[in-house]
Amino acid sequence: MQLGLIGKAIMKSSAPDLHVRLGELTGIPATYDLFDANEMPVDTLASQVRRVMAQGYRGVNVTFPWKEDAVRLADTVTEGARMVGAANTLVFEDGRIVAENTDFTGFVSGFRATLGERAPGRVLLVGTGGVGKAVAFGLGRLGAEEIVLLDLDAAKARGLCEELEAEGLPASWIRPERLAAAVARCDGLVNCTPIGHEKSPGCPMPGELIEARHWIFDAVYVPAVTEFIAAARAAGASVMSGVSLFVFQGVDAFKRFCEDADRRAAADEQAAALFAHYKRELLKENDG
Repeated sequence: MQLGLIGKAIMKSSAPDLHVRLGELTGIPATYDLFDANEMPVDTLASQVRRVMAQGYRGVNVTFPWKEDAVRLADTVTEGARMVGAANTLVFEDGRIVAENTDFTGFVSGFRATLGERAPGRVLLVGTGGVGKAVAFGLGRLGAEEIVLLDLDAAKARGLCEELEAEGLPASWIRPERLAAAVARCDGLVNCTPIGHEKSPGCPMPGELIEARHWIFDAVYVPAVTEFIAAARAAGASVMSGVSLFVFQGVDAFKRFCEDADRRAAADEQAAALFAHYKRELLKENDG
């Protein structure tokens, strides 16, 4: 089964390792290639997708900056991708493209695997692009009391706020100057910007604002321990790293690439062990 990932600054992604492992564990030999627009010519997402379809790929994952474009490419859009307005998984079936969003389902699974039955409470979410949208709807599924949105592009934050409200989810948006006040009244702090990635280091908010009562999530997982996570750990806050989302969205994507129900079930059964493995490998945690 030929698979791949299309995006920018992805050469250190652990996705190839995850999907090849899942292939070995489920008896589906898989290859997984990286198509990094920073390293090779990728004119458009559409042109790259058509190229891999012609080469016989079963599907691809899509990451920054093309998750929203991925939906527009599809012939069929699943409910999750429609609701979020972005897709991170494209499956090729008989010359047609199916768009799925496993960031949405993967965030929900990762939250429960990391933070258990903790209620999200009121959550500040910074960054309202493709992954931000998926996480926002995931927070809604988890029963967040309110989702407070912040983006340097106020129109994007306002737009996502309206989309969440249209689905009956409690949301509001703020401007950057209200960041400190929002942190003070929120229970959860979420980074869905690229800030903290090895290519764009930094912290999405001042570390001194984080308190032990907070839980935080960082969608960035390269590096696994970002400045945001380090600041949260220092403050005694509960931490959900990008490794959680990476593993569970990856398992859900692999299941979507599979055509056999038994193989999908086998992939599901490996999720907990894979999560423990990547926590050891990437986060250097040994508590399984």
